[in-house]
Amino acid sequence: QVQLVESGGGLVQAGGSLRLSCAVSRNIFSINAMGWYRQAPGKQRELVARITNGGSTTYAESVKGRFTASRDNAMNTVYLQMNSLKPEDTAVYYCNAIVYLVRRYEYWGQGTQVTVSS
Repeated sequence: QVQLVESGGGLVQAGGSLRLSCAVSRNIFSINAMGWYRQAPGKQRELVARITNGGSTTYAESVKGRFTASRDNAMNTVYLQMNSLKPEDTAVYYCNAIVYLVRRYEYWGQGTQVTVSS
């Protein structure tokens, strides 16, 4: 079992920055991939960024060059640094963990609201 707790959301003006954190309840070396997803009202949840336990990252096209995913292995925490925020980035952001152990396990945090005003 993996518990994920997000923090760092809030209200920011367009062009501003926020850093989201996701505290993980176990050693993140044991987690194959950590991801950040978001869901805006009336829209499907979408992948924003993913970082593997090897440190490889992937990003949605809409956030490339603006968002950076990182991990602090000592703190069992992953981060999403969001710069040059736009109103269309407004959504609930969720932390996600994928573990492969005989089969695939997937875990979600409770989400944190990010609101970008124009």
